[in-house]
Amino acid sequence: MQPEGLWKSVLGEIELSVSRGSYLTWFKNTELLRCDRDSAVVGVQNIFIKQQLEKKFNDLIYQILQKKGIKTKELEFKIITPKTQRLIYDDPVVLEESVQEHLKNETINSTRNSFTHSYRQGLNEKYTMDSFVVGSGNELAFAACQSITQNPGIKYNPLFLYGGVGIGKTHLIQAVGNYLTQNNPGIKVLYISTEQFVQEFVESLRTRKTTEFADYYRSCDVLIVDDVQFIAGKEKIQEEFFHTFNALHQANKQIIISSDKPPGEIPTIEERLKSRFTWGMSIDMQEPDFETRCAIIKSKSINHGVDLNQDLVEFIANNSTTNIRELEGALNQLFAFCEMRAVEPTLSIAMSLLKTAKSRPKHLSAKQIIDKVSKYYQISLEDLLGPKRDREIVVPRQIAMYLLRSELHLSFPKISAELKRKDHTTAIHSVDKIEKEIRINPDIKNGVSVLKDRIYA
Repeated sequence: MQPEGLWKSVLGEIELSVSRGSYLTWFKNTELLRCDRDSAVVGVQNIFIKQQLEKKFNDLIYQILQKKGIKTKELEFKIITPKTQRLIYDDPVVLEESVQEHLKNETINSTRNSFTHSYRQGLNEKYTMDSFVVGSGNELAFAACQSITQNPGIKYNPLFLYGGVGIGKTHLIQAVGNYLTQNNPGIKVLYISTEQFVQEFVESLRTRKTTEFADYYRSCDVLIVDDVQFIAGKEKIQEEFFHTFNALHQANKQIIISSDKPPGEIPTIEERLKSRFTWGMSIDMQEPDFETRCAIIKSKSINHGVDLNQDLVEFIANNSTTNIRELEGALNQLFAFCEMRAVEPTLSIAMSLLKTAKSRPKHLSAKQIIDKVSKYYQISLEDLLGPKRDREIVVPRQIAMYLLRSELHLSFPKISAELKRKDHTTAIHSVDKIEKEIRINPDIKNGVSVLKDRIYA
């Protein structure tokens, strides 16, 4: 018996019960090693995690194990090595019949769709309609999603949500999937990121299971596709997605799609797909306004078990203006700092920790940003805006495009025009590249940080 699905189910409930930071730090890489009548043994990676779970989370884990049918007397934590044997049940009697049936079904489904589950993440249960904070920038999208939960496949099909990063698109589309799953027994909801769709299609080609791949997607009742812009430039993927879209739409199955840009602005994508994306309803989700940001902060802090006072809430809202992920990052930073020192979050701690973000000057222009980049990298404007492709010119040019996007929120065609490029796909590629480089290249990260300081000085 290999009941990996059982422990994943336990972790799923734990994730809903603790903060995101706590889950990632203490639970993400744990494993259920053994379970018998006397004890359940959970494998952890180091002594620090072992001590933390024993001290703070022992009762929570034990209660959830009991709820899942694991009737054992005590809970133990053991530091594991790569050779540690996983998920051995010395006495199957400790598992309730319902749990055993669940594990049996997990095994059958895993075998039946082995290639698709290699990459699948699926719906995250923490994303619900109730926990989504509605504001002026997303109320139309929320209303459309509410309508879909009542009549999937009828009114808004497809529903195409677009907007910048971190504004709640993923939360909302997954919330629809979770609602439909919970309130419609037997409904087949598939949530997939475009990256996962691509990986699974490539895997189906490699294993010669393209028919199985197509049947899997075209048999669902609701298909939810995240970040569809990454389908751009992939001709075979677009063709497969086109046929899947047609099959589902013809059968009145609900299709929900998210993107960082409207259908007409996704580059190198077939016109027939652009046309189909606009068949139903396309909605632009905007950045949250001040009141919405305050409501989001209050909601997330209460979920974390902390009731922040209004002054602190407004301070964070005023200093995290770009998107919801920025708000979450500020909150997580504040909560982690206070948890480690066993103190309550206060305005003074937040001001010291987060610092007052410099607001963007009203007069800031694209030309000013380009000038700053030119001077910082000691490159003439003629070279920066010219045709030269030397690395010492190309990288600063890409950084300039990234800053025009991140600081002024210019469209890609506008960015291309400012940098004298003919094709706006160059701007898309440049922005994506610098976003990735910031995470892995200290020199690029430092250069962007210094430039932002100089821009707002």
